[in-house]
Amino acid sequence: MPTAFSYGQVYTLSHPIHPAIPCWAGDPPVEFTPVATLAQDGYYLRRFALGEHSATHMNAPSSFFDGGLGIEAYPPEALIVPAIAINVCAQAADNPDYGLSEADVQAWEQQHGPIPPGCVVLLYTGWQARWPTPALFLNIDGAGVPHFPGFSPGVTQFLLAERAIAGVGIDTHGVDGGRDQTYATNRQVLAQRGIVLECLNHLDRLPPTGITLVIAPLALQGGSGSPATVFAFV
Repeated sequence: MPTAFSYGQVYTLSHPIHPAIPCWAGDPPVEFTPVATLAQDGYYLRRFALGEHSATHMNAPSSFFDGGLGIEAYPPEALIVPAIAINVCAQAADNPDYGLSEADVQAWEQQHGPIPPGCVVLLYTGWQARWPTPALFLNIDGAGVPHFPGFSPGVTQFLLAERAIAGVGIDTHGVDGGRDQTYATNRQVLAQRGIVLECLNHLDRLPPTGITLVIAPLALQGGSGSPATVFAFV
């Protein structure tokens, strides 16, 4: 965690939450229910319901491991973390199943230097532009298989073992590519109690380096994850 940092810009990386956002098949829908109104009660209040992995969110180890940490167990110092951003929009435009490769990482490092330990690697795929149209964002084929880019299992292993990263984040609905039903990247990162951020927004505004994230999930006791407000200080 950076003990101090300076910044010139701050961006929210979270999508606004409303009932029409893309939701993973089988997840509960987003619902807002009025509880009190100004006219009848003198104040306005709603009840909301949504899945723990809906909207911009952070995953917890308990989502994949028996006895894993719940989202509330992440210490606050782990949620203020440096980050770098890798742009694979061109590759993802040609191949919706594109997986970040070690060659991509090496090309990035040739321009910007080695990925520093303890940072979150953000993958900008361009998928955030599809968010307003759930069918395009989830990109599910006739057999029910989603197609969107992500981290390949091999590059995740490399980043954890050789670069000692703190976690990963992406603008799609999963750090694992849509076709990866093993959730290999989630499992690798969460096995180390790392950070996994999904459905991020505004990654196009970030430079490759010089980013500090402030992540604020709900402290849901035993939560498998939580919708999160994510700020990027640049």
